Amino acid sequence: MSGDRELSESEKTIERYKVKKLIQKLESARGMGTSVISVYMTPKESISGMVAKLNTEYGTASNIKSHTNKLSVQSAITAALGRLKIIPRVPANGLLLYSGTVLTEDNKEKKVTMDFEPFKAVSRSLYLCDNKFHTEELHRMLESDDKFGFIIMDGSGSTFATVCGDVKEKLGSFTVELPKKHGRGGQSKNRFGRIRMERRHNYVRKVAEAAVSYFITNDRPNVRGLVLAGSADFKEVLFLSDLFDPRLKEVVVKIVDVAHPGDVGLNQAIDLSADALSGVKLVQEKKLLQTFFDQIAMDTQQYCFGVNDSMRCLEAGAVETLICFEDLAVNRYVVTKSKGNEDETQEVHLLTEAEAEKKNIHVHEAGKTQNEIESENFVEWLTLNYQKFGCTLELISDRSQEGTQLVRGFGGIGGILRYKMDVMALRDHDKHVDEAEKVKENNEDFDFDDDFM
Repeated sequence: MSGDRELSESEKTIERYKVKKLIQKLESARGMGTSVISVYMTPKESISGMVAKLNTEYGTASNIKSHTNKLSVQSAITAALGRLKIIPRVPANGLLLYSGTVLTEDNKEKKVTMDFEPFKAVSRSLYLCDNKFHTEELHRMLESDDKFGFIIMDGSGSTFATVCGDVKEKLGSFTVELPKKHGRGGQSKNRFGRIRMERRHNYVRKVAEAAVSYFITNDRPNVRGLVLAGSADFKEVLFLSDLFDPRLKEVVVKIVDVAHPGDVGLNQAIDLSADALSGVKLVQEKKLLQTFFDQIAMDTQQYCFGVNDSMRCLEAGAVETLICFEDLAVNRYVVTKSKGNEDETQEVHLLTEAEAEKKNIHVHEAGKTQNEIESENFVEWLTLNYQKFGCTLELISDRSQEGTQLVRGFGGIGGILRYKMDVMALRDHDKHVDEAEKVKENNEDFDFDDDFM
């Protein structure tokens, strides 16, 4: 989680997923008494300042009456100090540190110490010693930081602004004086009509040019969505005009009528477009999944779905975009087999807990091998390893009809491939390899020297 560069939307989604899982783990952990500590450090703080504070807290902890609790708190502070001493400076986005002795599900004590730089800047400094880890800052980071652009346009002028969370920023505005309709007849009527249309056209051009300067950066829109608002028909004229940049037209999420210009109109526009702004991520998900379903409908052979087929294509380096349901209930089991002093072999199984139980994955092969089994959530493993396969990872929800269809009909995971690939041929290849391995295992005890020499 680094603050060195701007994260893409898919990377932000992955970071939010990691934070969500971390919150679940931290909130499920409980300390023995007030034996766990939570430390928040903002980017501007110094390591030495926090080290001094923790040393002071260590001395204060000696006054705790309960001997066990005192030792637990001092142990947590010592572990935190040890971690801080190997960090040269506070990272660009600040630092979160958790330390202490917690009770596991089977009532065993476990020492936990973790520190990391979050993907968003830490907003406040904090030291807390409690019977639980404090995750308020992590919850704040799950809030959307999508930025939306607003153009408030009517016959008196235009205002340009952005809204990110609850922060509004006015980018600029200008007023305009447009001629009214000329009610008199005579020879001047057509001339006044032409002048009026020309002024309106120039006004639309000016707004379109200003929109590009405010909302386009490095040839791409710098906002997630754009709202056009106003009391007259200018906003519709702008949207339909060839003068309006196609890149901005693509991200327009709503056109709304407001009664007032300027700042008051902006507040009205925010209220009226709230539903569209909250649904933008869902719209992006639907668009991505529709592209995936179109590949399947046209049978382009540039798609895969299901856990095992998707992994085959990933390992072949063929997946360009991997789409995965964020709550996919699949674990990755790594079974390490060792026989005597021979080399170890590893098998990887991607199964639900029910499938693992049915397959007896945890059962040791008594008398043959000693199996060591490690398991982790498959989606968590993907978030840490997807870049090794040279693909983009998109985590989606099941809140849309398309998301539900992916989960129920396609195993909750699929991929858009870089090139055509025969997935059936990959399956056959894996099947032959598995059969060959089984034959090899069955013949391990066969001694050619004894039988043929």
